[in-house]
Amino acid sequence: MWDIVRYLARDGTTVLLTTQYLQEADKLADRVAILDRGRLVAQGTAQELTQRMPGGRIGLSFVDAAVQRAAAGALRVPVPAADDLSLQIPSDANVATLRLLLRQLDESIDVVNLAIHTPDLDDVFFALTGSSAREPSR
Repeated sequence: MWDIVRYLARDGTTVLLTTQYLQEADKLADRVAILDRGRLVAQGTAQELTQRMPGGRIGLSFVDAAVQRAAAGALRVPVPAADDLSLQIPSDANVATLRLLLRQLDESIDVVNLAIHTPDLDDVFFALTGSSAREPSR
């Protein structure tokens, strides 16, 4: 079915697709409209919508709690209360910001994993409607 939608859109046909799966909308749609209780709250390309949204972050994972605490001290961020051995650092996902963050870590602080999260359509939907696209409707 999705191949047909892609073919029609490529051929110039306007396709109105309704979905609660925002990854699907991101892949298939040239333009996205977000509705909240029947009211249009945002529209644009997926890129336009996500660029307006704060919420980027860099996730760092560590081998143990001592290394995590050292990194938190160097970056001046709180250590999460849970048994999670990671830190989530707010970021604009800019390469210069990433370089600065890594420079702030001492060479003795070993980062096991680094992940960059930029806002996606789920983040946009949540911010605009106050509910998750993954939650069932009420």
